[in-house]
Amino acid sequence: MFDIIIKGGTLPDGQTTDIGIKDGRITAIESLGTDAREVIDAAGDLVSPPFVDPHFHLDATQSYGTPRINASGTLLEGIALWGELKDITTEEEMIARALTYCDWAASMGLLAIRSHVDTCDDSLKGVRAMLEVREQVKDYIDLQLVAFPQDGFYRDPTARQNTLRALDMGLDVVGGIPHFERTMADGAASVRELCEIAAERGLPVDLHCDETDDPLSRHIETLACEAQRLGLQGRVNASHLTSMHSMDNYYVSKLLPLIAEAGITAVPNPLINIMIQGRHDSFPKRRGLTRVKEMQAHGITVGWGQDCVLDPWYSLGTADMLDVAFMGLHVAQMSSPEDMARCFDMVTHQNAAIMGLTDYGLHVGAHGSLVILDAANPIEALRLRAARLCVISKGRIISRSARMDADLTLPGRPDRVRRRHQSMHD
Repeated sequence: MFDIIIKGGTLPDGQTTDIGIKDGRITAIESLGTDAREVIDAAGDLVSPPFVDPHFHLDATQSYGTPRINASGTLLEGIALWGELKDITTEEEMIARALTYCDWAASMGLLAIRSHVDTCDDSLKGVRAMLEVREQVKDYIDLQLVAFPQDGFYRDPTARQNTLRALDMGLDVVGGIPHFERTMADGAASVRELCEIAAERGLPVDLHCDETDDPLSRHIETLACEAQRLGLQGRVNASHLTSMHSMDNYYVSKLLPLIAEAGITAVPNPLINIMIQGRHDSFPKRRGLTRVKEMQAHGITVGWGQDCVLDPWYSLGTADMLDVAFMGLHVAQMSSPEDMARCFDMVTHQNAAIMGLTDYGLHVGAHGSLVILDAANPIEALRLRAARLCVISKGRIISRSARMDADLTLPGRPDRVRRRHQSMHD
């Protein structure tokens, strides 16, 4: 007997099948009967692996407006505002806010998150708070924590020692922010030392890299060099890369092969990048998104990240990775059917690859984690930002939602309307 059988769901590749889950694992993907403790009718609905977010700031989420609002909307004011906030917030408040966000994430089928945790605080209260959150959500959300010296690995006087302390406490990934160091030289030096720390400890690297409109911010080339020098290929991610949207095309024609050779992955954050970047422009105004399709054409793995929700940098957000992909496909002009389907894959399989998740996906032996969506296919899921009808994490149903139907009272029109283009439930 199975614990759960999902009947007749449509997989992202278009296959229609049943899925059997037992003891927290997918144990069958084939035509099945109904011998299960719970049978879920998914006929006509999309069954997807869980959504994955490889770039977030869980220690700051849900704090919007405290102690004030980011009036300029810039990255630099957001960093300054976060400095004010972390001085007055408590460890307990951070835990409560982060757990609330994890509730949202669970309801949206977002079951793996990589969160950057500020290490520029001698008390490391944010680190302790996020370690507690990781422990509390481990049964349903895979949470990776990045040791992130927000105020600069060298620029902040105690950031280096505190980042090392945070890694000793059990954080999973080495982070950094080279473009926020005092000089380009310091930024490059921070990239080198952070990569050396990761190599020594056997850890991945995930840097906020060139999150600026300045085309001369080129720390990504140093990161590519260090990844190869230290044998870190496949363990390094570069987040944001917004300076690339302003770079000379000839230079980029050299840079992209270097990134590909170094095995570096990339995570742009479209909601935040287009909101924060270009603030000093009049018109034409740069939108801040890196060169997504061009990187993909070079074989570079690119995902989409959420980055921020209701915090000093961003006043919106709902833990919905379909929102992220929907915005990304617009700004990157990924409008072909193939591109749109790829955007869905970016917030599932590509993001999972960036985080190095094992036993992920819809195959026998994988974790029994999946999402049933009120959509017929991945493109329709993006168009609708479809309701998550059912979320299953590690063999347990953790969330259910209603369909997005509406009742109409219009003469001569149907009494019920659905925005789905294709449906077997009409």
